[in-house]
Amino acid sequence: MATPLIDQNAATRQKILGLIRRAQRRDATPLAQENEAIESYLANPRPGPRNVLSGEFIDVFEAAARRLATTVDRVDSVAALPAAIATYLDAIGVARSAIVWPDLDHFLGAQPDWAACGITVAARAPVRDEPVADLVGITGVYAAVAETGTLALLSGPGTPASMALLPETHIAIVPSERIVGYYEDVFDRLRAEGRELPRALNFISGPSRTGDIEQTIVIGAHGPYRVHVIILSN
Repeated sequence: MATPLIDQNAATRQKILGLIRRAQRRDATPLAQENEAIESYLANPRPGPRNVLSGEFIDVFEAAARRLATTVDRVDSVAALPAAIATYLDAIGVARSAIVWPDLDHFLGAQPDWAACGITVAARAPVRDEPVADLVGITGVYAAVAETGTLALLSGPGTPASMALLPETHIAIVPSERIVGYYEDVFDRLRAEGRELPRALNFISGPSRTGDIEQTIVIGAHGPYRVHVIILSN
């Protein structure tokens, strides 16, 4: 009978860790006090040096996002979202058509009236095959990081990771209560909620860019040309 893959992986991991410990002239099996020290650290992690954030997180986040070439708008209700998105799409010369997270209504706690603003939406993962390539993707976020203007998105059946990667324009709806100070706060929030890490946790800091060729910045090389954030105030 074949050994289950998970058992093989565990055995390989233990073998590698054992070799490392022996190279450090330590017992192959961790001592009780070592395990206690690890558990103590995990229960009370010590954060490293951080920038001091001055002001409200919502303002710090917006300023940091703009420095990344992310455009930012604010609305005070879910009902105002379609009009704000329609205005943005008109401004960049893109048709009022988009795909949205299948779980977007649940995320917002309400169903936006897209049709009232002439926006056609489809709740599904994106495709890039011509001639039906999806150009605009609308998502929520798990959290947003004020220090760096970064979006944190968790993948799942109703929140496909490709939504923020394949369309040329990514529109992210950020409820103000989901703005945290630092990257570490995202993981603290996950732990506090008792959630396991999904298959993918993507941190998105502005439009995709690269400087690999002659150190010339190219926008949209590995993802969206544009990232537009709409902060949804309480």
